[in-house]
Amino acid sequence: MNTYSATGSDAQTTAFQVAGMSCGHCEAAVTGEISRLAGVRSVRVDLATGTVTVASDRPLARADVAAAVDEAGYTLA
Repeated sequence: MNTYSATGSDAQTTAFQVAGMSCGHCEAAVTGEISRLAGVRSVRVDLATGTVTVASDRPLARADVAAAVDEAGYTLA
């Protein structure tokens, strides 16, 4: 499981399903792109379930997360 985390509390947590991830490179690519979104505090990827859990300062637009995941070469399920 790959994790990006910044310090802070009171974050909003949202889970997304990402299709096509199968290895550590996949985890790193998705984590890297999502972590660049404004307000993101942490990103946790679980390859076994395809779940990406994102903690952020405010709600993230699904379209923004989808664009970041697409940039990494994957798609939201």
